[in-house]
Amino acid sequence: MSDSQDFSPEVEPAAAAKIFGAGIDKARGYAAALVRDGDELGLLGPREMPKLWTRHILNSAVVAELVPPGASVADVGSGAGLPGIPMAIAQPQASFVLIEPMERRSNWLSQQVAELGLDNVRVVRARAEEVGEVFDIVTARAVSALPKLLRMTVPLTRHGGEIIALKGSKAAEEIEDSRGLMKKLKIAGIEIVLTGAQQLEEPTRVVRTTLV
Repeated sequence: MSDSQDFSPEVEPAAAAKIFGAGIDKARGYAAALVRDGDELGLLGPREMPKLWTRHILNSAVVAELVPPGASVADVGSGAGLPGIPMAIAQPQASFVLIEPMERRSNWLSQQVAELGLDNVRVVRARAEEVGEVFDIVTARAVSALPKLLRMTVPLTRHGGEIIALKGSKAAEEIEDSRGLMKKLKIAGIEIVLTGAQQLEEPTRVVRTTLV
């Protein structure tokens, strides 16, 4: 019985050093902050700690392989900084904006950006529709179903830009549910892409939406 209640933080997998490279110390600092503050601030519950690296940090970081150097990226509903912070550590040559409406979470994110020395990241406390900027890439994880997410993120995305949403097993279903919005939202294409296939046992599934 005691084993089922063991919520010890996951030991850093060997893949982490390969994925983060020179940024591995920042990734470790971020993991430590999630362990320390996750439950108290409602960022990640105790049950997530045994999967902290594989399900959350590395799962997010590998999405950075879709981000070219020099790109501007917005992470909508950033919450605990997922996927934005791991992506920003893994791709230091792109700039990231973490968009989070809740004050205590946005304050925590700002604290992490400062403590980890993430000079390619800034935090904006706002709802997506209040930001008033456009980005090359907009990303989101566990925010809402794809049709609602596209309505929320298309206004933040420049023409020809991309929305990259981390999605689970219902990704194909959500794409079908979004087909009716393509013309209205000026969407050129929607596809499922697997990221991290070389480094992770379970690659991260994303839905990549390209705008006209």
